[in-house]
Amino acid sequence: MIAFTKSFKYLTPFVLYVLALIAFKGSGIICWYPLLYTFFLIPFMELFIKADPTNLDEVEEALVKKNKSYDFVLYLAVPLQYYSLWIFLNQVQLGSISNWDLAGKIASMGLLCGTFGINVAHELGHRVNKFEQFLAKLLLLTSLYMHFFIEHNKGHHKHVATEADPSTAKYNQSLYAFWPQTLMGTYLSAWKIANEEVNKKGKSWFSLNNEMLQFQLIQLAFVIGIYFLFGFSIALFFLIAAMIGGLLLESVNYIEHYGLTRAATGNNQYERVQPHHSWNSNHIIGRLMLFELSRHSDHHYLASRKYQILRSYDNAPQMPTGYPGMILLSLVPPIWFKVMNNQMKKYQLK
Repeated sequence: MIAFTKSFKYLTPFVLYVLALIAFKGSGIICWYPLLYTFFLIPFMELFIKADPTNLDEVEEALVKKNKSYDFVLYLAVPLQYYSLWIFLNQVQLGSISNWDLAGKIASMGLLCGTFGINVAHELGHRVNKFEQFLAKLLLLTSLYMHFFIEHNKGHHKHVATEADPSTAKYNQSLYAFWPQTLMGTYLSAWKIANEEVNKKGKSWFSLNNEMLQFQLIQLAFVIGIYFLFGFSIALFFLIAAMIGGLLLESVNYIEHYGLTRAATGNNQYERVQPHHSWNSNHIIGRLMLFELSRHSDHHYLASRKYQILRSYDNAPQMPTGYPGMILLSLVPPIWFKVMNNQMKKYQLK
């Protein structure tokens, strides 16, 4: 019972979900509640709440790992994400919305695309269970980011902290320079991976055996469906929200791997991924909001570990605050470089 109750803390991300539903049906400042909550209230609170590096002991970890309620929290995100998208599409279809309110609703949907559409899909996409992988793809569809399923698992985790990884930001590379690199690079990498897989099977890349081609057709059909149901303008608003979700995800990639590199061992080989090859954050609100994604050092060290048992390592470089605050910081490159380059010197990473 105690182990089951502990999983309740991972319902806190749904505070953002509820605020988004309120924003979709509201007007004025209400339309901006999700952004104010994510990028004002949480960063402010994390200035005063001490980071918690505590790990579960072996007994607790074994119990929590087997506890299915942690999985059910993730499964819940799938129907709720589609429900929120339906509400969003219906609400922005109303003709009496001001441009200010419309912008808030689109940005709020974009937040859901990033936090639930892609982030929860990220966790489920690492599972070996086909059902959970299917749920991951369903969530990625709501953000038009299905190529992430291919590239993240088979590209990013293999090449992280190397020149071959478009999702790793270079030292002194700004977020705005990183966006084109990762958006274009990960998409092309997904095509390359998918094409190589069908070639190994003796199939043509231009066939339904190619998973990347499947994803493009599914996403195209999804957008066309929205267009026929709601019209051109609403489909455009959805595309903008999906783009915001993608940019949010890539901003997270930026802060997670900025400036970190793995040593080359020769013949295009690199040392094994270690906890110090990803930035970590133990700030509790950000951890809960993104289902422990901020314990990223352990995630890359052992990608098969479920979110509820991710650990903190003493040798992992720590972010000075949680993810929402770090994303805000990354938007101002001079301040970002001053803070993070000093962090790299602190951990003797540069």
